[in-house]
Amino acid sequence: MRIALLGGTGDIGQGLALRWAYDTDHEVLIGSRDAEKARTAAESYETELDSRGVDRTVKGFANEMAADRADVVVLAVPPYHVGDTVDSVAEKLDEDTILVSPAVGMKGDEDGMHYHRPGAGSVTAIAAEAAPDEISVVGAFHNLSADRLANLDVELDLDTLVVGDDPDAKDIVRQLADELEGLRSLDAGPLANAAEVESVTPLVINIARYNDGMHDVGVKFE
Repeated sequence: MRIALLGGTGDIGQGLALRWAYDTDHEVLIGSRDAEKARTAAESYETELDSRGVDRTVKGFANEMAADRADVVVLAVPPYHVGDTVDSVAEKLDEDTILVSPAVGMKGDEDGMHYHRPGAGSVTAIAAEAAPDEISVVGAFHNLSADRLANLDVELDLDTLVVGDDPDAKDIVRQLADELEGLRSLDAGPLANAAEVESVTPLVINIARYNDGMHDVGVKFE
């Protein structure tokens, strides 16, 4: 499959791009509002993979071109850019394209991070509202440490919760998640449950903040 990570020059985009390129044979595309920035990031990911004996091609494009070429489009952008990003690529999406939203709305203060629930109910819902009617939207990869993903020396042993209303699209995203070594996907139900999933992320960050040795904490369900 072709996986495009829009905003793939950022932290979660980098981590997912490196893991998919390292652990699978899927074609990885990096998207950015600045095509040159995307190409530069893609080259740096290739260099990192090459240093580990993995000969992979990672290509960089403007977001619209990356989305046009992809089977699965990951919205690896900050939550306040999700709607605008979907709007900017909507005409480039085929009806079989799957949109994946990992973004979480949060606010921080002296006590820690707190879930900032948007008016749509969740950031995943924002993506669904902005997407064309025929496009399936799935929420996934919300509670993962970007630093841990991007460090290929770190072995993962984590779960990711997946929500969506299209069972087939959700199954594809779960398969893509399960193909990452040490990551297990769990079905968390329909898209209406996205807020509950997203709200775990600030909890995880706060646990990491207040407990020594848990900088890259994630979630694991037993």
